[in-house]
Amino acid sequence: MSFFELLPGDPASPVLLHVPHSARTIPEDVRRGIVLDDAALERELDHITDAHTAELAERAAHLAAVTPWRFVNRLSRLVVDPERFPDEREEMTAVGMGAVYTRTTHRAELRPADTDPEPLLERYFRPYARAMTEAVADRLAATGRAVVIDVHSYPAEPLPYELHGTGPRPPVCLGTDSFHTPPELTEAARKAFADCGGTGLDSPFAGTYVPLKFYGADGRVSALMVEIRRDTYMAEPSGAAGPGFGLLAAALAALVDAV
Repeated sequence: MSFFELLPGDPASPVLLHVPHSARTIPEDVRRGIVLDDAALERELDHITDAHTAELAERAAHLAAVTPWRFVNRLSRLVVDPERFPDEREEMTAVGMGAVYTRTTHRAELRPADTDPEPLLERYFRPYARAMTEAVADRLAATGRAVVIDVHSYPAEPLPYELHGTGPRPPVCLGTDSFHTPPELTEAARKAFADCGGTGLDSPFAGTYVPLKFYGADGRVSALMVEIRRDTYMAEPSGAAGPGFGLLAAALAALVDAV
């Protein structure tokens, strides 16, 4: 099986639910480049993985009146993080968490600082980026527009790696982009998640994911990041999904249908 998966939706749907950080799988040859022992790696995966978000997107897709498309990463973000810029534009490089992480959520060593990222970028990052670009282009060709909704989660308490962890941590954080997030998309998300404890904008995480081919260049591609605080739907850091899961899935489905 490929390390990412495009799950078809309704041919008439412009919506692409993107789930980049839900998996824990690390290929063995990649594991050999990580300096953590097995127990420490499992703890890091507990903190860094957006647990249950693939299942959340799946449930929402089944609940939506018009089934959205889904693009799901099947490997851990500790292999590569497909949402980072692969160059000097990426601010998370300052804490060793660019496209290829060298530091953990607690700023401990994950890989040697002099690790050459190129083999991982070539094997994993670029094929993923090409496939996402093609998925968005396909929605544009089919419907004349594309709506990328990123499905993420984040911990109730800030972790040391967070560059903007001192701000509000609402139950649902909506990450926006000045070019790709029109006001009506933000408002639709506010309404959809109104019964989920409240929403906030761009804190503690801001921005959206748009493939670089379209980023800042094609207004037909709109995007929103949905960051769900983990204590609203699961036992942190890596427990089972709880009662809030169903409510959030229904809200995500309502957002899909609204856009």
